[in-house]
Amino acid sequence: MGEILFEVRASVAILTLSNVDVRNALTQAMNEELIRRCDEIDATPEIGAVVVQGAGGTFCAGSDRREWLGAAADPASQAGYQRTSIIYRTFLRFGSLSVPTIAAVRGVATGGGLNLALAADVRIVAHEARLVGGFLQNGLHPGGGLFTLLGRSAGREMAAAIGLLGIEISGRQAASAGLALESLPDDQVEQRAWEYASIAARDPELTRIATQSYREQLGPPPVPWSIAAESDRGKQMWSHRRRQDDGGRATDGSPGVGREPRATAP
Repeated sequence: MGEILFEVRASVAILTLSNVDVRNALTQAMNEELIRRCDEIDATPEIGAVVVQGAGGTFCAGSDRREWLGAAADPASQAGYQRTSIIYRTFLRFGSLSVPTIAAVRGVATGGGLNLALAADVRIVAHEARLVGGFLQNGLHPGGGLFTLLGRSAGREMAAAIGLLGIEISGRQAASAGLALESLPDDQVEQRAWEYASIAARDPELTRIATQSYREQLGPPPVPWSIAAESDRGKQMWSHRRRQDDGGRATDGSPGVGREPRATAP
């Protein structure tokens, strides 16, 4: 019942949720595989960015309820607690990757699927994608830190709209509200996500250090500007030294900022 497809294309890792019978709902095995793949990505310095997407034209419909039907009768039992823990750990592990992450959202992202999309650093969504909390409507308290994930991207009002009022947001609305970078026609979403990811993946070493600063400074919780500036100092000095050692060239081979092109030998 479902799996995680994994490939690396031009230093971009692509994670594809594949449980198409239930709109890519996550099984426990899929959660465990996602965590394992995140560990593998962090241990592979050649990878500079990650795209997460869903097979079959949809992103993720939360957790696979077929597994929950066979779970212990008491959801607060040790078995129920452990099941919830692995789900939460998936979001947290994905959200703490050492490289930038982009969610390519087509179809529906609901419940835990919405949490996974929001755990990414950037979202590219289809115009008609559906972003749905769905917890209260199913008699459940929101889980996985949904309010924090919504609030850090689109603020308190949008967190209330989706998390408390159960308002469904389209891809167009998500981009307008700041929940997504861009909304596009459905068939362009995954390619655009990969194109953006490939920019960061040009220089995985520098991107990983910059991503560390991004996560430390913006949190949650964020740090004061003065601390962020001081935190940047050593890393920026390192990047200046690295560029100097590389002859002042940018990672795409162009002259570095503020430098004239070096003359070539005749």
